[in-house]
Amino acid sequence: MAASSVVSPLGVSTSENYDNIRNGKSGISLIDDSRLSPVPFYCAGIAGGQAEENDLTRFEFFCVQAIRDLLAGLSLPVDRTVFILSTTKGNISFLEEGRPDHPRIYLHNLAEFLAGKFDFKKHLVVSNACISGVMALLVGKRMIGEGQYDHALILGADVLSRFIVSGFQSLQALSDEPCRPFDAHRKGINLGECAAAILLTSKPEKLGVTPRVCITGGGFSNDANHISGPSRTGEELASAIQQALDESGISKNDIDIVSAHGTATRYNDEMEAKAFGLMNLERKPINSLKGYFGHTLGAAGIAEVAINAEALIRGELIPSKGFDTLGVPQDLNIIRNLENKPLKTCLKTASGFGGCNAAIILQMETNF
Repeated sequence: MAASSVVSPLGVSTSENYDNIRNGKSGISLIDDSRLSPVPFYCAGIAGGQAEENDLTRFEFFCVQAIRDLLAGLSLPVDRTVFILSTTKGNISFLEEGRPDHPRIYLHNLAEFLAGKFDFKKHLVVSNACISGVMALLVGKRMIGEGQYDHALILGADVLSRFIVSGFQSLQALSDEPCRPFDAHRKGINLGECAAAILLTSKPEKLGVTPRVCITGGGFSNDANHISGPSRTGEELASAIQQALDESGISKNDIDIVSAHGTATRYNDEMEAKAFGLMNLERKPINSLKGYFGHTLGAAGIAEVAINAEALIRGELIPSKGFDTLGVPQDLNIIRNLENKPLKTCLKTASGFGGCNAAIILQMETNF
């Protein structure tokens, strides 16, 4: 990882977001906005976001902001760089605005537009529910590994809309308080807005950067259990974790911290807990970052990987905000307090609608 940038309610850079998180701040608050919901609800919304340029939607404005921050001081060769967009809904707001025929409502056109803003010639979309961000990072890593490109700029983003909020309300998945991942009294998720970007490279010397953290492996699976409900056994996520370990060439004993998907819904947290138990990872320090960002959908995997990379560099265990009393069948070691600890390896997991699961391994570089 050569660089990262996170734009969220907690800040407009990775360092600003991280500092607020380590200080226990959350972007989640009670929002009363009739454009999004007829009743107030808890979410992590970004204030403002009016486009500086007339041709940008609010979604695109945050995307451009994240990319500009990432690229500050860097010059990427456009012919050896691929731009990958991770999102679940993109410019879905065009529907609510009565513009269903706008070309950038289509994700491939949206990716081409954002890539063109920075003169990138090659672009790709990864949209696979809530594992989109982790999947996009692994796609970029593998495209670089195969020699197709030297650099991959992966951007994940989603913003709130009436369409998104009403969808989760219809599933009765939204919590009427700040979310509490893995807690006995959890009531569901809080949605969040975010645009996050990560730059992967095989030629750091040409960019004048010294990566401190690298992505060493990953894995995917699908449990085919239900359109919106995860596996009841956790076996499929455990399979994705094992693939990630195998590709990285490490064992479960090498994991220093597990950063879970941790949505604070009943079935997601139970499924993840069972998967960690199957992999004998239950005593590893475990957290969820959803109590800080909310669930940012297509941005979640990228924003959370960026924060976890920073945690590895600083040697800090980030507590799982909102957690008090364990409420899953597996006895997990949920991080309660900020703690300094030498760290080398992080496992990040993700799961999503349709039964998809993903796992990714982050490791500190040893030769910087």
